[in-house]
Amino acid sequence: MAQWNQLQQLETRYLEQLYHLYSDSFPMELRQFLAPWIESQDWAYAANKESHATLVFHNLLGEIDQQYSRFLQENNVLYQHNLRRIKQHLQSKYLEKPMDIARIVARCLWEEQRLLQTATSATQVDTDMEQKMKMLENLQDDFDFNYKTLKSQGGLLTAMDYVQKNLTDEELADWKRRQQIACIGGPPNICLDRLETWITSLAESQLQIRQQIKKLEELQQKVSYKGDPIIQHRPALEEKIVDLFRNLMKSAFVVERQPCMPMHPDRPLVIKTGVQFTNKVRLLVKFPELNYQLKIKVCIDKSRKFNILGTNTKVMNMEESNNGSLSAEFKHLASLIVTEELHLITFETEVYHQGLKIDLETHSLPVVVISNICQMPNAWASILWYNMLTNHPKNVNFFTKPPVGTWDQVAEVLSWQFSSTTKRGLTIEQLTTLAEKLLGPCVNYSGCQITWAKFCKENMAGKGFSFWVWLDNIIDLVKKYILALWNEGYIMGFISKERERAILSPKPPGTFLLRFSESSKEGGITFTWVEKDISGEYFRTSCCFHGHFFMFSFCCDAELSCVYIGKTQIQSVEPYTKQQLNSMSFADIIMGYKIMDATNILVSPLVYLYPDIPKEEAFGKYCRPEAAPEAEMGGDSTSSKLLPCSSKSLFS
Repeated sequence: MAQWNQLQQLETRYLEQLYHLYSDSFPMELRQFLAPWIESQDWAYAANKESHATLVFHNLLGEIDQQYSRFLQENNVLYQHNLRRIKQHLQSKYLEKPMDIARIVARCLWEEQRLLQTATSATQVDTDMEQKMKMLENLQDDFDFNYKTLKSQGGLLTAMDYVQKNLTDEELADWKRRQQIACIGGPPNICLDRLETWITSLAESQLQIRQQIKKLEELQQKVSYKGDPIIQHRPALEEKIVDLFRNLMKSAFVVERQPCMPMHPDRPLVIKTGVQFTNKVRLLVKFPELNYQLKIKVCIDKSRKFNILGTNTKVMNMEESNNGSLSAEFKHLASLIVTEELHLITFETEVYHQGLKIDLETHSLPVVVISNICQMPNAWASILWYNMLTNHPKNVNFFTKPPVGTWDQVAEVLSWQFSSTTKRGLTIEQLTTLAEKLLGPCVNYSGCQITWAKFCKENMAGKGFSFWVWLDNIIDLVKKYILALWNEGYIMGFISKERERAILSPKPPGTFLLRFSESSKEGGITFTWVEKDISGEYFRTSCCFHGHFFMFSFCCDAELSCVYIGKTQIQSVEPYTKQQLNSMSFADIIMGYKIMDATNILVSPLVYLYPDIPKEEAFGKYCRPEAAPEAEMGGDSTSSKLLPCSSKSLFS
């Protein structure tokens, strides 16, 4: 069956996701009209080869013409109008850029396939669980009609035990792991409503069976005989069904929402002393009679023994002391630092139901408690490392000997730190640059091991700060100051200097890219541009922002001033930090940046954002309306604090 036809048969919730894939860039009507032909083309290949993209684009226009002729014969005026409008739009937008439409179509087809896979998997899970629940219902019906046969009752409980283990050991465990991943920026976790329905249904069935076993006792009191199997087996059956119900209730008491401070919703599991945080528990057995009946008690570190680093056991002896006394002296003891000390929040309650008393207890994932917000970066690193490497819910001793992670695990989590708070994660090339900073040059980083100390505690080579401190400040910089530009994909961000030179050298003068500073601990961003060589021993340059000029001279042969590639210079400015971006937006800085050329004329060296996007097209819409006139007229603006430009090139 064609992919498009399969998509039409999906449930409404998946169809809504399908509708969001299409826009004026690639209308859904065109996907509908030309579905077989569109699916037969290799759009991924066309997206990377312009000649093939041109051929496919012209074939697409031809297919539109053929479809238009069919509508003409059918006298379908509406479809004729829509198809003519679509063709005109495609020609005006993609005739000169056929690879763009190829990328869009390839992306849509890939998303369609992913949507089909998701729907198929969900359907299979639902079908399997419904079959298991149906099996349980059938077994319960058999029990109702064959209660005199205790052997069949034992078989029913065995089947019920199987279903319960599937729910608690697989389905619920999977949900808890997905919750862990969601806490550190991974895909959002699904809700608990469906699990609640299944578990509640199972609990109701168990209570019904318990009542039927009690009826056997009533029957045995009325009629009994020597060797009666009811007398022999009923107590064991009742004990087993009660144990099943108790265990189900205990498993069904879960933490639905992990601890989180309202001011830091993107960083759960880190709480600060004296600051309120939210937490939510849920009982997945939804009995109406329990409404307003359960009182929850919460505490932190119930029966906790804090961790001691160093030798914590020693044999008493007489040799260590001066006076020959029987003693043991502990030296070089230490405790974990605050951001590596894990704590558990415990929730307790008691359930009284149908004559049963059940003590329920559940725990949050391990949390880090800080006393100052400056400890947040390292605390969050601990949360990332823990939830990345273990699904153990209560391993508070994790950081006494933290395990190593692989680059594949770390790369995924690092990308989540961006995608969870912005609209864009990290590309393979950006991740490769980060891998090089952590591990050094390597052909293939897959499987390479990274220690906890390397990730968070040890300073990077030649730097006075760790990899995580540097990256966390960049994440903060993106979220607070350059989010829109990051979401647009305008910031290359993480790129090695060698790669930067390689991609800029063949570009025309004025081509520039945006990257993050490697030397700024607090997080900085700079731009690097291509500039043709200028004769003469010295070159005078300046920058201008809204009428403010900053001028300096530097030797064109100096290594730190610029990088030569043939007759081409690659230049960059000192990184802009959060302090400067508080005074002026980065878009305004780029639009207003100018230098003094050899003829003492102010010119902007920034013309095209890599690869070839006009600067005004990329950044104009993000500038203040009053910014451009001030810069052109040379007016005096004192409301913004401006940063002098530097000739420092590619060494920030």
